[in-house]
Amino acid sequence: MHNYLDFEKPISDLEGKILELRKLASEDESIDTGDEIARLETRARDAMAEIYAKLNPWQKTQVARHPDRPHFNDYAKTLFDEFTPLAGDRKFAEDAAIQAGFARFRGQPVVVIGQEKGHDTKTRIKHNFGSARPEGYRKAIRIMEMADRFRLPVITLVDTAGAYPGVGAEERGQAEAIARSTEACLNLRSPLISIIIGEGGSGGAIAIATGNKVYMLEHSIYSVISPEGAASILWRDATRARDAATSMKITAEDLLDLGVIDGIIAEPVGGAHRDPESVFSRAGDLIASALEEMSSRSGEELRADRRKKFLEIGRHIG
Repeated sequence: MHNYLDFEKPISDLEGKILELRKLASEDESIDTGDEIARLETRARDAMAEIYAKLNPWQKTQVARHPDRPHFNDYAKTLFDEFTPLAGDRKFAEDAAIQAGFARFRGQPVVVIGQEKGHDTKTRIKHNFGSARPEGYRKAIRIMEMADRFRLPVITLVDTAGAYPGVGAEERGQAEAIARSTEACLNLRSPLISIIIGEGGSGGAIAIATGNKVYMLEHSIYSVISPEGAASILWRDATRARDAATSMKITAEDLLDLGVIDGIIAEPVGGAHRDPESVFSRAGDLIASALEEMSSRSGEELRADRRKKFLEIGRHIG
């Protein structure tokens, strides 16, 4: 059974009727519901296609946050072989919000870093809902430095509402950890490919997303602050998050037009959670293409290209 968003009610009603008919047919084999189920399935597909063809930015935000949306661990299991996670920042503690380690991508050794939100109450608490403390970013720095030493490509999968803003995190240097992690991205002499797979929130995202190539899933979002946070600042009313989402230009289409990202990974109609395997396949093909494109560049060229890319963001606007 799917978790439905508020704007998906027409789809929910139709798919609910389909489930009822299938249950009825299973209980009484003399009842033929095949034709009616086929008709309802067609209507559900048409309704879904119509709704998802015209999602507004707030609706895309809801899809990006969908509880069934695939997260870092789902991508890691499918895209990479021999993924070996590393733990700890060698200074204070382990942070489970950021997962990082070595793996093989289609036979090639790589480093993988990303935020994991968790799928249920237990795992969400374990991973702090994908909001990393400074130890998580220091772990990312440690592993990026290892990648630089061995000239291994780095692939980052971004999915966070933002870095954890708790008192303890601030006391242990959250802002500096984010800045140092961003600096580590910029200093890498190996390819860095980043994909926003859900939410890309503020410095918590950019700390591991300062890549040579930055891609977004079709219904992901990427912003300097959450729509709720922006609404609270601009209008002192978090309920105006819908207005903020529209004004902030947070969708993949907006950010591609603005030159912030390099490409969009198409999602199945209904979002990535409807057909995760197709999204994993498209993401993998794009990563492979980007790695092939950068394979002939020297470490200094990769670093210079990355810095130039981010210095030029916004210069063509206005």
